[in-house]
Amino acid sequence: MTEIVDGHHHIWRQADLPWLTGPMQPRIFGPYEPIRRDYPIQEYLDDLKGTGVTRSVYVQTNWANDRFEDETAWVQETAEDHGWPHAIVAYANFAVEDVRPQLDRLKHYSLVRGARMQLHWHENPLYRFAAKPDLCVDPAVRRNIAYLADYGWSFDLQVFTPQMPDAARLAESCPEVTFILQHAGMLEDLSPAGRAAWRAGMARLAACPNVVSKLSGLGTFIHRNDLAHIAAIVADTVTIFGAERCLFGSNFPIEKLWTSYRELVAAFRAAAAPLSTEQQDAIFRGTATRVYRL
Repeated sequence: MTEIVDGHHHIWRQADLPWLTGPMQPRIFGPYEPIRRDYPIQEYLDDLKGTGVTRSVYVQTNWANDRFEDETAWVQETAEDHGWPHAIVAYANFAVEDVRPQLDRLKHYSLVRGARMQLHWHENPLYRFAAKPDLCVDPAVRRNIAYLADYGWSFDLQVFTPQMPDAARLAESCPEVTFILQHAGMLEDLSPAGRAAWRAGMARLAACPNVVSKLSGLGTFIHRNDLAHIAAIVADTVTIFGAERCLFGSNFPIEKLWTSYRELVAAFRAAAAPLSTEQQDAIFRGTATRVYRL
């Protein structure tokens, strides 16, 4: 069994997350009542038992922006107490004049390997997150993301298909920063035209050698663990990026809304089965180990 690094998961205390304590809101992943509660590290470890997962990467979960350091401190403390997770992708606000004071606070936490500020914007208000569609070309955002190179950190990049050309220009403007594309580019338009546009955008991003793709969150828009859907996205993404630039992530507990961890891993293993042993090892272990410096 191939060793697995989970390159994208969350844990949380409900009280820390405004979006989990306030009224239910429309979300891209649909109704989320079952996860409006604590999701502690022990439950995550129980979920992954027997799947071959040996290490994991925590990704920020949208605490109040001014509590970004509190989030990182709590996850670092959790790791020191439990041995998991093994790396942290923290939050920082890259839309400010100078992000470095935030990054200087985060660098005191040894598990920080990168940062995420979600840049995805969509014409459909249900899918909209960022304040505007063109943050990728905002001069302050570009300048601040480039500073990550000075810290040796990556940037977890979250965009929709129409934003991919600007995202590629962002990556080109920060050649010393590794960009980790979230959820394989968040394919939400499953029509032939939508898929074609997504593939073209993915190819544009893949032309940037400092961009890798995370195979995660593939149930986000269909709200189920669909083997054929996962296999198609994995096949296209590996063809475009190469397995050595792809990595697996569970996106738990979001995906727990519609599947178990064991079933999710089984679907990804089935999707990767046509690939060589070396390619499978890159997707499930090698790429994440490299880009998150595990």
